[in-house]
Amino acid sequence: MTLPTAPRHGGRAWALALGVALSVLMPAPMSPARAAGSAADDPIGIWTGTLVADRGICPETRAPSTLQIGTKRIAFTPADGAQTLHGTRDGTPGNFHAQLVLSDMNHKPFPMVFEARPSGATMAGTYGTPRCRAHVVMTRPESHGLSHFLGH
Repeated sequence: MTLPTAPRHGGRAWALALGVALSVLMPAPMSPARAAGSAADDPIGIWTGTLVADRGICPETRAPSTLQIGTKRIAFTPADGAQTLHGTRDGTPGNFHAQLVLSDMNHKPFPMVFEARPSGATMAGTYGTPRCRAHVVMTRPESHGLSHFLGH
């Protein structure tokens, strides 16, 4: 498909034609039916939610966290900060595991672990470090790509 060429004097017809052409070329935004679907049937994508402390000191509860699930790998970024926990999908359906092991000031291992599992249309997760244990319910973020592109 070729895009229409711009008329010399512009106009609303050109803007309408361009909008129609872009809507045909761009993938459809997520529908409410997809957002309400089972996370177990379609876990691939981005999930967000804010950690809630269960015990200990959890600075990671200050901002939303992001879980990215791909076909072979997963990544979890607590409080959308600088540290990202990584994991691979091991074929166990419904369980996702990511970890990162750092060293503390005394050069002792400081493990960070995240585990998630589908729960209806959401992902339920648990995050832990030696100082913190927290839980999170993650949802797919709403997609507003076309409306942001068009300036609405």
